[in-house]
Amino acid sequence: MLEIQIFNYSKVFSNKLIGTFRMVLQKVVEENHVEVTDTLMDDNNAIIKTSLCVEVRYQATDGTVGSWDDGDFLGEESLHEEEKDSQETDGLLPGSRPSSRPSGEKSFRSKGREKTKGGRDGEHKAGRSVFSAMKLGKNRPHKEEPQRQDEPAVLEMEDIDRLAIRLGDGLDPDSVSLASVTALTTNVSNKRSKPDIKMEPSAGRPMDYQVSITVIEARQLVGLNMDPVVCVEVGDDKKYTSMKESTNCPYYNEYFVFDFHVSPDVMFDKIIKISVIHSKNLLRSGTLVGSFKMDVGTVYSQPEHQFHHKWAILSDPDDISAGLKGYVKCDVAVVGKGDNIKTPHKANETDEDDIEGNLLLPEGVPPERQWARFYVKIYRAEGLPRMNTSLMANVKKAFTGENKDLVDPYVQVLFAGQKGKTSVQKSSYEPLWNEQVVFTDLFPPLCKRMKVQIRDSDKVNDVAIGTHFIDLRKISNDGDKGFLPTLGPAWVNMYGSTRNYTLLDEHQDLNEGLGEGVSFRARLMLGLAVEILDTSNPEITSSTEVQVEQATPISESCTGKIEEFFLFGAFLEASMIDRKNGDKPITFEVTIGNYGNEVDGLSRPQRPRPRKEPGDEEEVDLIQNLSDDETDEGGGLASVSSTPPMRPQITDRNYFHLPYLERKPCIYIKSWWPDQRRRLYNANIMDHIADKLEEGLNDVQEMIKTEKLYPERRLRGVLEELSSGCYRFLSLADKDQGHSSRTRLDRERLKSCMRELESMGQQAKTLRAQVKRHTVRDKLRLCQNFLQKLRFLADEPQHSIPDVFIWMMSNNKRIAYTRVPSKDLLFSIVEEELGKDCAKVKTLFLKLPGKRGFGSVGWTVQAKLELYLWLGLSKQRKDFLCGLPCGFEEVKAAQGLGLLSFPPISLVYTKKQAFQLRAHMYQARSLFAADSTGLSDPFARVFFINQSQCTEVLNETLCPTWDQMLVFDNLELYGEAHELRDDPPIIVIEIYDQDTMGKADFMGRTFAKPLVKMADEAYCPPRFPPQLEYYQIYRGNATAGDLLAAFELLQIGPAGKADLPPINGPTDMDRGPIMPVPVGIRPVLSKYRVEVLFWGLRDLKRVNLAQVDRPRVDIECAGKGVQSSLIHNYKKNPNFSTLVKWFEVDLPENELLHPPLNIRVVDCRAFGRYTLVGSHAVSSLRRFIYRPPDRSAPSWNTSGRLLKGRRGLYSGGPSSRPTGEVVVSMEPEAPVKKLETMVKLEATSDAVIKVDVADEEKERKKKKKKGSSDEPEEEEPDESMLDWWSKYFASIDTMKEQIRQQEISGIDLEEKEEMDNTEGLKGPMKGKEKARAAKEEKKKRTQSLGPGQGSEAPEKRKPKIDELKVYPKELESEFNNFEDWLHTFNLLRGKTGDDEDGGTEEERIVGRFKGSLCVYKVPLPEDVSREAGYDPTYGMFQGIPSNDPINVLVRVYVVRATDLHPADINGKADPYIAIRLGKTDIRDKENYISKQLNPVFGKSFDIEACFPMESMLTVAVYDWDLVGTDDLIGETKIDLENRFYSKHRATCGIAQTYSVHGYNIWRDPMKPSQILTRLCKEGKVDGPHFGPPGRVKVSNRVFTGPSEMEDENGQRKPTEEHVALLALRHWEDIPRVGCRLVPEHVETRPLLNPDKPGIEQGRLELWVDMFPMDMPAPGTPLDISPRKPKKYELRVIVWNTDEVVLEDDDFFTGEKSSDIFVRGWLKGQQEDKQDTDVHYHSLTGEGNFNWRYLFPFDYLAAEEKIVISKKESMFSWDETEYKIPARLTLQIWDADHFSADDFLGAIELDLNRFPRGAKTAKQCTMEMATGEVDVPLVSIFKQKRVKGWWPLLARNENDEFELTGKVEAELHLLTAEEAEKNPVGLARNEPDPLEKPNRPDTAFVWFLNPLKSIKYLICTRYKWLIIKIVLALLGLLMLALFLYSLPGYMVKKLLGA
Repeated sequence: MLEIQIFNYSKVFSNKLIGTFRMVLQKVVEENHVEVTDTLMDDNNAIIKTSLCVEVRYQATDGTVGSWDDGDFLGEESLHEEEKDSQETDGLLPGSRPSSRPSGEKSFRSKGREKTKGGRDGEHKAGRSVFSAMKLGKNRPHKEEPQRQDEPAVLEMEDIDRLAIRLGDGLDPDSVSLASVTALTTNVSNKRSKPDIKMEPSAGRPMDYQVSITVIEARQLVGLNMDPVVCVEVGDDKKYTSMKESTNCPYYNEYFVFDFHVSPDVMFDKIIKISVIHSKNLLRSGTLVGSFKMDVGTVYSQPEHQFHHKWAILSDPDDISAGLKGYVKCDVAVVGKGDNIKTPHKANETDEDDIEGNLLLPEGVPPERQWARFYVKIYRAEGLPRMNTSLMANVKKAFTGENKDLVDPYVQVLFAGQKGKTSVQKSSYEPLWNEQVVFTDLFPPLCKRMKVQIRDSDKVNDVAIGTHFIDLRKISNDGDKGFLPTLGPAWVNMYGSTRNYTLLDEHQDLNEGLGEGVSFRARLMLGLAVEILDTSNPEITSSTEVQVEQATPISESCTGKIEEFFLFGAFLEASMIDRKNGDKPITFEVTIGNYGNEVDGLSRPQRPRPRKEPGDEEEVDLIQNLSDDETDEGGGLASVSSTPPMRPQITDRNYFHLPYLERKPCIYIKSWWPDQRRRLYNANIMDHIADKLEEGLNDVQEMIKTEKLYPERRLRGVLEELSSGCYRFLSLADKDQGHSSRTRLDRERLKSCMRELESMGQQAKTLRAQVKRHTVRDKLRLCQNFLQKLRFLADEPQHSIPDVFIWMMSNNKRIAYTRVPSKDLLFSIVEEELGKDCAKVKTLFLKLPGKRGFGSVGWTVQAKLELYLWLGLSKQRKDFLCGLPCGFEEVKAAQGLGLLSFPPISLVYTKKQAFQLRAHMYQARSLFAADSTGLSDPFARVFFINQSQCTEVLNETLCPTWDQMLVFDNLELYGEAHELRDDPPIIVIEIYDQDTMGKADFMGRTFAKPLVKMADEAYCPPRFPPQLEYYQIYRGNATAGDLLAAFELLQIGPAGKADLPPINGPTDMDRGPIMPVPVGIRPVLSKYRVEVLFWGLRDLKRVNLAQVDRPRVDIECAGKGVQSSLIHNYKKNPNFSTLVKWFEVDLPENELLHPPLNIRVVDCRAFGRYTLVGSHAVSSLRRFIYRPPDRSAPSWNTSGRLLKGRRGLYSGGPSSRPTGEVVVSMEPEAPVKKLETMVKLEATSDAVIKVDVADEEKERKKKKKKGSSDEPEEEEPDESMLDWWSKYFASIDTMKEQIRQQEISGIDLEEKEEMDNTEGLKGPMKGKEKARAAKEEKKKRTQSLGPGQGSEAPEKRKPKIDELKVYPKELESEFNNFEDWLHTFNLLRGKTGDDEDGGTEEERIVGRFKGSLCVYKVPLPEDVSREAGYDPTYGMFQGIPSNDPINVLVRVYVVRATDLHPADINGKADPYIAIRLGKTDIRDKENYISKQLNPVFGKSFDIEACFPMESMLTVAVYDWDLVGTDDLIGETKIDLENRFYSKHRATCGIAQTYSVHGYNIWRDPMKPSQILTRLCKEGKVDGPHFGPPGRVKVSNRVFTGPSEMEDENGQRKPTEEHVALLALRHWEDIPRVGCRLVPEHVETRPLLNPDKPGIEQGRLELWVDMFPMDMPAPGTPLDISPRKPKKYELRVIVWNTDEVVLEDDDFFTGEKSSDIFVRGWLKGQQEDKQDTDVHYHSLTGEGNFNWRYLFPFDYLAAEEKIVISKKESMFSWDETEYKIPARLTLQIWDADHFSADDFLGAIELDLNRFPRGAKTAKQCTMEMATGEVDVPLVSIFKQKRVKGWWPLLARNENDEFELTGKVEAELHLLTAEEAEKNPVGLARNEPDPLEKPNRPDTAFVWFLNPLKSIKYLICTRYKWLIIKIVLALLGLLMLALFLYSLPGYMVKKLLGA
């Protein structure tokens, strides 16, 4: 049912329904085309009068019913969507007002995808452009040209403004958006697709990488009393830390570096593994505690390519149910060549970092990772190449009669450093495995890729057949609606080397997955699933070994229904064939998979077999093996996959072409693949969106670069297109939901793509509204993220149809190839799903395969093809010729009748047009240096179809101005005229360097598209004459300059050449046959003057072994130039005597077309010979153009864009500024009222901003006051305690705080922008409010960023210490290289290196020219030159100092080095400093620092130097070696001269405060007031006017501050220095001359080593002071020597223990007891561990000791570290210094005699912050140590004496802490002096002995005192028992005696004896 509703549209109210039309579609399906006219129904189903006429067509997807021809519709995009956007986009195109669109015409969105229909032929195609990679210089048409209505391409902004007014009656210009400005930079029509400019395969080429890992410490290691070692493994390299004894939290701080030289793919798949091993020694390998692994790629993709101070979680791979095994804190960084890493500044890490918040995991990975099983299911493979010689096979066949497949494949899977293999299937081209490889790893894994390889098993060595990488990010989604990794079952295609078997395959790397495969190898069906394990389940095997098991087989149909696909190609042109291949006939072969591969596709691809009984298979095989010419069993058609051989003809010296003329050969191939087109369609839709976005963003960048107006409007247009594209995807992608062969990944990916695109559409909409003029750049960055995301989403992980390869064959050998992705060729009836090259003519450049294509060989084109390709289902094949240029007849293979459906084997063109091409080659710039002089002799060669011509050769230049027109006559192009107009073939321009010997060297290539004029068009504006444009020249993948040229293709009409526009060149005919570029195309010139400041030459190297002695500089620009004066003796004085010279030259009006300016240095030798020393080309003069200030603007001193920072040179007279004064105060007492009134007066001036300092100070005071009432303020530090290092560490904290703030404020910027936008709407604020707003704003800014005022009161109240500025980078980068008026130009010589030569820019530098340029239009405005003290000889360079030699004292302070590259085998270095300046060479070898990678030098060096001869300072760090020469670790070079002469005053930094004594003493010999006076005098500024006290006025700024200071005796004296210093610190606010002055600072410079270019070898912190010798001498250098550690003694008395766990069972009685003793040491010094005596037989867990330990130690208070020096081993030459945290460890042990003692528990106290001990044993709980309760922390260094009870902990079996005892101890800290005065004895010895503990009598050793033990053991226990027994015995004895004696008595009695 089709339903159409008609609405009445209303702007204000909702739309009103008029009526509805309904129609059943049954009829359409049968007829495929129905026209209906019918009346409409209203809501009540009543008929209304209105009638509607519709035409409905239907085409079945399989092509069975109906077909659409191109004339049926106006355009390919749906109309209504067009209309929706037309208000925004078309309305802006000149002359297409939305209302005035002809009713039948589709709106033209200047995107140029349309077919041109008859009458609209001439419109909308302002082909002034090219789709060159660099679309620069869309020049504005000259003003006098009337702008035609049909030029959408180059939009003039005046029109836009007019339009904007016309559109919305004052529509807000900030909401206008714009369709493509450079619409024509894309292709205008539909017949051609863009060629790819970059030629060289970048993958696979090895590069330098360095992985640096610092292992800092480990914590919470599981296990008792272990000796841990950390093993760091990258790839196959292992390194170990030293061993720490008996500790669970070892501190290492060891640094390891691994260097690699491999290709990026290999590098990023390497695994970094960090494992902790316990008790490893020489004999045993130790036991693994736990390990952590991640791949290098994960680290590299982090911001700054590193993790800094993060905790790696250890887990045990052999026991997955165990949980966490501890943490290792480390830094990991991966540096490639040329990456510069900003390491966070190394300061003292005191912060007890929270482990959970700083885990070593990428953003978004949960900290609790679970174990998971990864099942990689390998089902089967097909299409394998043979991997064995057929010789053996033939022998076998002769004997056994069976024919075997020559390959024994198995599959190997590598993941996260583990490897699994399937079984080997013997001799099978189509092996079946049905096995799964199971990996167990933590999920999400930190390894991005899984590598699946089919390998051939062989007795000698197994080789890879093909490799596929599964990128886990593409097959999973970690969002909240995401899914676990899943894949397939799906086929993946593998590509690699060519299929013919050779014993040594030169392209074997390609099969390993390195580089771009050059041929199809095989395809593999695989699946992947992940299951998260429940580790608590006992059934799970706990090992992580890789397992291989059987997998359930799957049905063949599950990967999709097999469909017949049809690929058609037509070769329209083959040219630029390299001359090496010119002598033999050439054919081109096209293959898709193994189809079409006749040379070596030995295992023929299997056709889908009709399912019959097994017996019938053989005959099917027979049919398949019939020859190609016979038809297949389907009565279908055979494939023709290669063109007939043809001999090439000569084009010119280097290239040949194939003379196809009007007969174009075709190929076609039938192939069978599972039908998974939907995947490709979805990818295509996203690709289309991304291509459009990329093109739009390039446009915007172009507009910004060429400073076109309103780039923001174009960006809005781009965002609109993006959001509509995203919504279009949502409507298209949801088709085919029920497809049976869709895998889980297909479904999940579709969902996630739809979510992503929907949100992207939303974001684009919101962004569009936020795009404002000042935010264009930021928003552009956000759009780049969209682009990356789209490209990522469009990459489909499950392949379907393999890529198409086109090979050029000569003599049956494969020469060169190109590869086209099949999705780009895939046909669909929905335009968005169509591949971008389907049914288009594509220009392809063939390249050499594999490694042969690396480097310069690969840059030359092997052949250029114009190829038309179409790929689709066979049943859709009816319009496969639709995109070819029209006017041909098909030639079929003669195969009898009834073959209409057969594709043609060639096309014969009947229509051809004659043309003339005019190539206007104007100039090129920044070319590649191809000769050893550092210059080239360039000429350009222009190729068009099969003709080529060259420009003349210009000698010795990198910026040739050829100014030459090349005319190509008699060009014959085939096809319809109008198509050629829109779609001419491309022109290839190659630049060569002419050599006297041998052939020309290739220097680069670019493409252009000519502007076409048909015979019936007029040669007039706006299209003609064409404008010059810049084309980016590429050499391999690198850019190699730009070409400025224009190309026009003119049709020769019936009247012959007479009709062509005349060539009106300039008049100079002296160039002979060379025609210059005609007027109208060549740029319009005006007169400019170029002034050159010649300062001097530096560091000139030898030329041809001779020293340069008398150099001269020649400046040349556009044929004019000037020479410097000659330097007569370069050694004595390398500066020029005449400073300023000038010349006049005609330059184009358009600045973008300015030619480069060449600086060349020649050496004048004897006999009038000249040698070129080196040259430099200034490619853009823009930064040297002087624009006179515009006086009309209200704040001209800021808006007149002077040269970069050259404000100091041109004065502008302060007269034009309102004369108000601005007060900057520093004095906290200044009453706020006074300030406010001042501000009111000032509201008119534009300099109100700087009033916030006082407020800041007040705020701070308030804070302090507030603080002091609530809690005691930290005591102000004692002056005598402080030294330079206190200042340094305080500054580092501030710097860290700022960096943190910057990160936060980065987030606030967005909000601020929004605020700015609203502010404009509030209307003008009153002056006072404005000032206040400015103040608030400023305050925000200073708090977030300001180094000076804002951040001095951070949240943590720090004691007030004066600070300096620590720059985490070089000072130069902060102050623009100090090129404020003196620029440095590097002189180059020698060839530009290519990657493999490693010739870097650095090595080509032969010296430096110092000077500057100033370019301006000649009659300058009058007022500029008439300025006080103007000296005409200096022209624009007023006020520059003299360049005579000057003696300077240079003082270098070297603070410390960090992260040095280890230079010795032990992974350490013995660094020392070496300094070179001119002839001075200082090597501080004696003071090397042993075995340290972070040495603190703390030294200063004084050097006397004479500028300019000695101005390059080199500070190097060397590694001291006992034997052999010392190795250079790295060095840094500082140009002192630029610093010395800079306006930023870099001679000696301006301190924060002025003091004459103490740690913050003023270093400069000139006082602040003297400096200020001098600056004012040099800058011709009014001032300084001091007075009244505490106030100074400079220009119109007033500074107030304290007016007195203390001297060292504490007397206060009046002084002006404080206010003068304040003025200096705010010098940048002084109008006209202001600039930032360099503050007192420490800079951090990277150390580089020439042997390892581009990779940082560590960093050095230093600063340099310079004092001219003709000024007063400076004081003594600051003492920055490293702090000496202070000697302390820690006395620990262990009084008692309690509640100690009872370990032993008694020998006799079986009761629990423990033999307790306490062991203690100061962390890191286990050698000096001290034990108490043993308290034997504690039955209650109580022990009494009264035992004293003494620990002497050296301590650095500032860094809170203990310093120990010890020899590393018996072989060490000297002691190594270690710094370790101050931690006291107390442990309780159970003493055993015969076995090892048992460890019971421990506590570690950080002496700087440990919990205060409990008063009694009862109050002492376990939580005190674990930090779960808030216990007050104390520092022994403040408290000096602490006594209390502390808990002792150990881990139980479940890894949880448990309380195992309590210890009562007393800690007493004394300095070494106090300890000497008051000595005490160790243990219980004299002096000051402790009394013996009162232990119970049971405490003794039983087998030493048997009697005692009897006494105690037996007596105590069995006392009553013994008494009872004794009494009983006595009783018994009595009784016995009684009984014994009874008879006798009785007898006696009886007898009476």
